[in-house]
Amino acid sequence: MIDAGLLPSLLSLLAIARTGSVGAAARLQHRTSSAISQQIRKLERHLGVPLLERAGRGVRLTAAGEAALPGILRLGTETEALFAHLGELSGRPPAILRVAVSDYLGRALLVPVLREMREEQPRLRFEIATTHSREGVRLVALGEVDCAVVTGQDPPRGIESARLFEQPFVWIGPRRGRGRAPLTERLTREPLLRLGAGSQGRRLLEDYLGASRIQPVSTIDVPSVSLLLAYVSGGLGIGLAPALALHELDRGQVRWERAAVPALSVTLMHRPGFRRAAAADHFAARLVAEGRRIGRRLGRMAPPRGREAVTPAGRGAARAAR
Repeated sequence: MIDAGLLPSLLSLLAIARTGSVGAAARLQHRTSSAISQQIRKLERHLGVPLLERAGRGVRLTAAGEAALPGILRLGTETEALFAHLGELSGRPPAILRVAVSDYLGRALLVPVLREMREEQPRLRFEIATTHSREGVRLVALGEVDCAVVTGQDPPRGIESARLFEQPFVWIGPRRGRGRAPLTERLTREPLLRLGAGSQGRRLLEDYLGASRIQPVSTIDVPSVSLLLAYVSGGLGIGLAPALALHELDRGQVRWERAAVPALSVTLMHRPGFRRAAAADHFAARLVAEGRRIGRRLGRMAPPRGREAVTPAGRGAARAAR
């Protein structure tokens, strides 16, 4: 028979996995560190295996703890969904929607959806974490957010996803007189703006440069799409950016053209059970509908100039054809 008294201990173990220390988990749960440690020791005695081990100044899960983590995450998700649903039935404010999203997707996709939902549900509460896509997936997997809108990511085991739209990429650069030469011809003469290492935009850029054998004269690394656009608008450099971000640009100051790189899928990733709460399900449905609208608009963009999209797998064929 299950000892119901151990359920709080499981949730404390989840808090430790999320924060990396007993002290931080205790603060998160508004308890003392000794109380949390006592819970974990009781759980370890019951299971007969150690669940935590020292790691520098903090702690980490043992192999047994890692094996148990997916099940504990599901338990936490189910519990949160249940209380959110019961809270809505009782007339209390809905649960907080915790969403991770990158800067440009937040502006172009999330803002209109949340604005409309707040007009319909003034009591709606949410917490938005602005981060890159890989980190967004990690936050969902750890249970630190309920869902994330990400670009070019595969869902890890136990995480559900819904495709929103295909994201093409564009070259953007300052206008230089009346010249109409392709922006890619200026890559060897003007500074190249690069998104952060590890981002999908950076990977596409490096694949293109490698396949095209282009060596930039100067590089400027930027942490976000918005800052990349600001550099371009200021007349400094050419960059590769998601097409959805074009709405932020002053078309009188910059040029853009479709880039010959693969489009990437933008998806909504969320924890199992997320959509059981009415507010969360409504949010996800609105996000999917807005994504389809954006996808139709982006699908009408002009094709790339002069060459086919370059992918890592297609480099050899492209060179053989030259």
